[in-house]
Amino acid sequence: MYAVIVTGGKQYKVTEGEFLKVEKLEIATGEAITFDRVLLVGNGDDVQIGAPVVEGAKVVAEVVAQGRHDKVTIIKFRRRKHHMKRQGHRQWYTEIKITGIQA
Repeated sequence: MYAVIVTGGKQYKVTEGEFLKVEKLEIATGEAITFDRVLLVGNGDDVQIGAPVVEGAKVVAEVVAQGRHDKVTIIKFRRRKHHMKRQGHRQWYTEIKITGIQA
């Protein structure tokens, strides 16, 4: 069984037991979270598509860890002008484990 959920402005295809890094959620490690915005639920040939969400469907997950991704380096360079600006950014994430999908 699989589902497509929306969190942090992004869509993720998830299956039960899968680990996933999503945009940061303000939830403590070890707590459970329920995703109600489920766009699609599939089980073999039986597929339910929402308009825009599937009614009564939810995905339950457990928060495993909070962390930061690898650094992304931003370089702004103007040729022949003796100008170069360097900047780095590390995005926060929440790692979750999908524990259940209910249609």
